[in-house]
This record gives sequence, structure tokens and C-alpha cells, in this order.
Amino acid sequence: MRVVKIKSTFVLLLYICSTNMMHAMKPVILWTALLGCLLPVGVQAQGRIFRTEMIPYDTRHDADARNVAKSGYVVPLDFPLSSARTGVKVDLPLVWSDGNVYMHLENVPSAYVLEINGREVATVEDTATPAEFDVTEWVRQGVNDLSLRFFEAGSRALSRHKPAGKPFAGCRIYYQDKRSVLDYDVVIRPDSLGRDFGVLELNAVVQNAYNYEEPVTLCYDIYAPNGELIDYNVVERVLPGRSVDTVRFSTFVYGAFANKWQPGVKNPRLYRVMLFTRRHGAYKEYLPMKVGFGRTTFEQGRLMRFGQPLTLKKTVCNATDRTATAARLAALKKQGFNTIEPDYPQPVWFYEECDKLGLYVIDKADIDLPEKRDDRTVGGTPANDPRLEDEFVERVKAMYYRSRNFSCVVAYALGNPSGNGYNMYKAYEWLKSVEKNRPVIYSDARGEWNSDL
Repeated sequence: MRVVKIKSTFVLLLYICSTNMMHAMKPVILWTALLGCLLPVGVQAQGRIFRTEMIPYDTRHDADARNVAKSGYVVPLDFPLSSARTGVKVDLPLVWSDGNVYMHLENVPSAYVLEINGREVATVEDTATPAEFDVTEWVRQGVNDLSLRFFEAGSRALSRHKPAGKPFAGCRIYYQDKRSVLDYDVVIRPDSLGRDFGVLELNAVVQNAYNYEEPVTLCYDIYAPNGELIDYNVVERVLPGRSVDTVRFSTFVYGAFANKWQPGVKNPRLYRVMLFTRRHGAYKEYLPMKVGFGRTTFEQGRLMRFGQPLTLKKTVCNATDRTATAARLAALKKQGFNTIEPDYPQPVWFYEECDKLGLYVIDKADIDLPEKRDDRTVGGTPANDPRLEDEFVERVKAMYYRSRNFSCVVAYALGNPSGNGYNMYKAYEWLKSVEKNRPVIYSDARGEWNSDL
């Protein structure tokens, strides 16, 4: 994936530090890398971004119902099917010019160049993975021309996978206030001291994209699977202009061990967590999530959950449409499978279905290059061609940030068998730097260090 970027001396210095002072400066490097993915308009180079996929809702009722049609912030994009170029015109209201505008594309049938109002935003070759873009700098109030120009990746193609869903299903453009949630991660884990309760950990990156200091008020609540309110909290932060901060919520979840999320049960239990903002007494931008109690960890070479090793019975399943895929997943569960290993990242609803059914998922980056996989010369295979490092790492980022908050995801795979080498080493290092619990696996590592299993 080639994105419009700003190359700078800072980027070069960061690279030098990351290679020569990794252990001494690791916390600084990781925080800087996260901000590079998430900083708001005016701070980062624009283009594709990597964050938890979200849809903001204007009311709690619509958020609970996942009623996107009434979200208040989202405009669906219905691109006509075409072989060379397609586009739509979207009339954006005046209020959107005072916020941040994002674009979400999935089920795009070919590699594409995204153009907005005649300007190139990004080039995307990883079409099997849904993509998010910060397009604030490209759109305007009134009519906007959103275009996709298709091309064949050819020798640069890192995968032959194409999305199996209806073309352009799920594409949308949406709005967030300049004081809003930029990203979040959430888990309900067992208490680290072995006490008989769970602990909710919710970390939200909030942004102030104005040029001046502004307060940002963030709220959350959590409901048990039986509908009982467990906890709620409100935090206000005053952020300088053009800045971000992380708000951390932590609370005890009593009775969690009676509500374990695990396969093999008829109705896996999920907690409802809602994250939302408040401005001048009005609540807005509701972000709903469902979270299972339990964390999968990797200990002494074994996958563990609640102190017990996991036995995975795996099969492959890729999404088509939601109804047919849900039926297929339910049938696989009845056949005794407890783990799904798709060939590439799936739509968000795929992980929601696996959470609901109680199926583990090993998520996999969209990399599939079986040709010449045994060639270990430099440049002999794309996996060992340093010129393609950014593309490999960005495909892994796109996988990770989209699915990291789902209880069903127990491990990550660097891709399908594609040989091994420099780019797979770098992809492994990046993924291990952000994921502290779940293992990273790669079948073509063949005993080398860049696979945990």
C-alpha cells in the first residue's frame, strides 16, 4: 500500500533509533509509532490510517441497535460497478467542515487509487482488507467527487485474494467532532493476583483537532450479560490545540467468572460497553462494543486461557454475506471446530459473529506469495526484499488494529506461506511490539525466531 507521505529528518532519526537503540528507547519508540498512526489533522501525513474500526452514533438507542442508517454521522457510499474507474458525488453538510471526516472502503474488487476532488489521496493494493482514510484535508462543504481508479498490481501484488462480499458493501464516509475518540482498546481480564473477579481495562485515545486548548469529556458504562449496570465513569481532560491524550478506565467486574467467554457453550456471554462524549451537557458520539471476559495468553510455548492450555481444532472460513457466513460458522461449530483461521482479514461483523457464537479466530494478514518461497537470496522473494518492508508491515498493521478488541481473536498470523526473510522479520517485530499477550505465528518461519508456535 503506497500512501501520500511526508518524509522528514525525524523519520530518519526514528529509524536509526529503532535499529541501534531498540532496548534502551523501546517505550519512546512505541509511543511515537502509535502517534504516527493516530495523530489528528494537521499533525500527521494524511492518507490511510490504522485504528479500531468504529462507527459513531448520535443516540444510545441507535448505538445499541447498530442502526447505521440513523447514526447521524455516516453517509453510505454506493459506487457503481466498473472495470476501470468508478465514483460518486456526495453533498457534505456545513457542520462537517468543523470536524474530522473519515472514509471507509471495503469489498473493493481491485487495487485502486483513491481520488477526492481530483486530488490523489492514496494507492491501495491490499484490497481484501478494509481500509480507513482521514480525508479531512481533501473534502469540502457541498458536493465532493469521490473516485476510485482501478489498476492491476502485477508484479507488486503481495496477494491474489479478492474480497468475497458484494462489491463496495460497507463503504462509507463519516464525521467526528474535533473533540472525539480517536482510538481505543478494551479487555475484561482475570485479576492478575488471582482474586475472584475480573478487571475492565479501557484505554481511549482522545483528540483535540482545534488550534486552541479545549476540554474533552469522555464517559463510559458497562452492563453485565444479564443487563445489570456494573459501572460508569466520566473523565474530563483539557487538551492543548492539535494534540491527543490517553484516558484510562479500570474497574472491578464482580461475578465475571460466572460469565466466562469461551467456546463450547450454547450462548457465550458478552458484556456491553459504551464509550461516549459529552459537550455542554449533551451526550454524543456513542461507540458501542461487546466484550467477553477472559484473555488468551502465551506462556512457555503454550496458548493459555484461565490457567488452562487451549486445544484448537481449526478450519478455514472466509466471509461472503453476513447471513450465509453466520450459518456457515454455526455449522462449523456443530461439527466440533472451535477455531476459524481465515485466509485474510475479514469484515468487522465476521468477528462479531465469532464472538457471539463462541469461536476462536487466528487472524491473518493479507499476504500470500507461495512462488519461490524457498529462495532465501536478498530480493529472491518479496518476503526477503527490503524495498517492500513498508507494504508488509502496513498489511500487518491493517489486520491488527481492526480486530484486536474482539474476544475471539487468540493469535495473529503474518500471512499465508510466502517464504521468510527481512520483511517477515520486521512484520513480526512490529506485531510483538504492540501485542503483549497473544502469540504471533507464521507457518513458513520453519524453526526461525519470527514465529511463537
